[in-house]
This record gives sequence, structure tokens and C-alpha cells, in this order.
Amino acid sequence: MNNKIEEFREYRAKMNRRILEQDNLVIKRLFNLDTNTYTDGALPSQTKEMLGLVASMVLRCDDCIKYHLEKCYEQGVTTPQMMEIFAVANIVGGTIVIPHTRRAMEYWDELQGAE
Repeated sequence: MNNKIEEFREYRAKMNRRILEQDNLVIKRLFNLDTNTYTDGALPSQTKEMLGLVASMVLRCDDCIKYHLEKCYEQGVTTPQMMEIFAVANIVGGTIVIPHTRRAMEYWDELQGAE
């Protein structure tokens, strides 16, 4: 497993556990709502993950970008599809999204190489 991928996954899991162990009802509900938002519905889960990735790129949240890249990868999004996702994010978000696209491409390549 690629070290950067493993570090991201471990840190995210560790801190999610730390936050959730505080047993704050609002935060627990927010986490649950987030999880349930990306399940199959009128839109398939893969489409929702792609939408989440575009939104995360436009909002410039690197952790969210990595999370949605992983989910897209798990759900079989192809590199040509990913490039179109990046294109939409850059058109919507403007050139300020370019640095995030660079890091997203790097992480996508790492996911591809981790097989």
C-alpha cells in the first residue's frame, strides 16, 4: 500500500473515532447524514461521489478531495472520467482550483499504482 494513502486513511479513521467518541449528538447526526447522502438513490452512488469531488475541489478541501477520489476509484471511475470531473471543477471554480487539481491528479495516480 502506498504510504501517503495509508497515512491519509489512518489519520482520518483515528480522528473520526476521536471526534465520535465525544458522543456529541449533532456531530454524530452530521456524520450519519454525510454517509447516507452518498448511497444509491435517484442518483447512483458513483454519480454522487463524482459530484462530491467537484464540490470539494471548488471548495478547495484537500482532505475531502482525497476522500472522494478514493470513493470514485472504489466505484470504478476511469481516468478519462476523472479528467472530465477535474475539467468541470476547474470551470466552476476557476484557476484557483488548479493547485488542487495537481494534488488530486497525484493522489489519483497513487491510487492507480496501489493495486
